[in-house]
Amino acid sequence: MAYDETVAARLREGLIGVPRLAEKKMFGGLAFLVNGHMCCGVVGDELMIRVGPEAYDKALAQPHAREMDFTGKAMRGFVYVGRAGFHREGALRAWIDRGLSFVTTLPPK
Repeated sequence: MAYDETVAARLREGLIGVPRLAEKKMFGGLAFLVNGHMCCGVVGDELMIRVGPEAYDKALAQPHAREMDFTGKAMRGFVYVGRAGFHREGALRAWIDRGLSFVTTLPPK
């Protein structure tokens, strides 16, 4: 599956200055890793965000968010967000911050 380059560029811009940031093709899209842990990315034209297990239910309650079911089974702690849920810059920033809030609590790989 291809990924939307415009969404990828917006994520790159939102992650400027984050230490130990890397890009990796994953889940049929492009993922952004922090300290070796997947933080966020794009699959098709949707965001994928790693929010962690404790913030998972709250993230799913947000408009346009759904379970990340890449394998056919929900991956607890990861969500997909449809384009309408991040088209505004402030909404994208909030999703990026959710991902960063979780992955920065993990020990570096």
